[in-house]
Amino acid sequence: MKVVEVLDKQSQKQFLDVVDLIYKDDEAYVRPLDGMIEEVFDPAQNSFFTHGKATRFILIRKGEVIGRVAAFINYNKANGYEQPTGGMGFFESINDREVAFTLLKAAENWLKSNDMEAMDGPINFGENDTFWGCLVDGFTQPGFGMQYNPPYYRQFFEDYGFTTYYEQITSHLDLTVPFPERFWKIAGWVVRKEGFSFKHFKISEADSFIDDFEKVYNDAWRFHENFTPIDKKMLKATMDKAKSFMMEDLIWYAYHENKPIGFLVLFPDVNQILKHFNGRLTFLNKLRFWWMKRNNYMTRARVVILGVVPKFQRSGIESGLFWHLKGAIDKNPQLKELEISWVGDFNPKMRALQESMGAAFGKKHITYRYLFNNKTNEEVRASSIPVDTKYNAAAEKEL
Repeated sequence: MKVVEVLDKQSQKQFLDVVDLIYKDDEAYVRPLDGMIEEVFDPAQNSFFTHGKATRFILIRKGEVIGRVAAFINYNKANGYEQPTGGMGFFESINDREVAFTLLKAAENWLKSNDMEAMDGPINFGENDTFWGCLVDGFTQPGFGMQYNPPYYRQFFEDYGFTTYYEQITSHLDLTVPFPERFWKIAGWVVRKEGFSFKHFKISEADSFIDDFEKVYNDAWRFHENFTPIDKKMLKATMDKAKSFMMEDLIWYAYHENKPIGFLVLFPDVNQILKHFNGRLTFLNKLRFWWMKRNNYMTRARVVILGVVPKFQRSGIESGLFWHLKGAIDKNPQLKELEISWVGDFNPKMRALQESMGAAFGKKHITYRYLFNNKTNEEVRASSIPVDTKYNAAAEKEL
């Protein structure tokens, strides 16, 4: 077997096409667009290269590519842990332990050569809303951006020495079933409360909404472990790429006295269309895309992110956002299901919100951590977000 670093067009294509071997008999798999994968490794398109580096490898045996892996370092995060920690992702392997271990060792050696002492994986060289975690339960068709893999990957990672860093739960909400009455009661009270307002995203005002997103995100997520502010350039790029399939009234913002305090971002599940394209957005597939979109092939939507600043948490703002979202969904009866993905076990408040809406379990992913010098295979878990961030924020203000 030979490990080859991806450095030219031929190896790039082999890196992309190995999934056809891995998933040839898996009807649930949806191949991501090749361009979407290539953007991750293009310094001109991925702003994480301004504070990080990445590489990728393929594994060849008897002339056939049988696996791949990528390794990367986000320096904004890496040195914020107890040990410098890089990342591993885009892992694919035939069901062969030796093949899998060879690929993981290639990622480990590259990270060691760059002074890292641990690696998280499988993750993405970007924000954690795409290609994040190992799927271990719920092997159904993935929503757009969600990680999918064969069941046997879990055993490979755990046998290699990875331990659970955190679990990620995705819930599914049947839109043909009414929300619990108590949920709407709280929502109705919030939307009528003086000083509060809600409005949906408009592409014509994208810059203003992106600024509001940045303000809310950087306040709401600051109590997360090893927090770093949102990369605004990456955020703008994401919105630009989503223009072709996004629905403006599926993205809602909450305001108090005209200051942004929360948001709810949903995208239609474009994977319901992309599954027909095998990763290629050719001219013909672009025409097919617009036809399928027009004919309501997308019957699901994914809740990509929901956030409320600490000061207004536990104030029913989340319910108010869903209240307004309901009006948009009522106007789009083709939407039958919401995928709420994903919520980490370090975020008990969001887990409780999922349950309050009557959402059912859909999938579980695991983000693993592997400590290079952990001889006892001791598990290291992500720290939980304090339930009382609202009061922590108030205390900070008083200091």
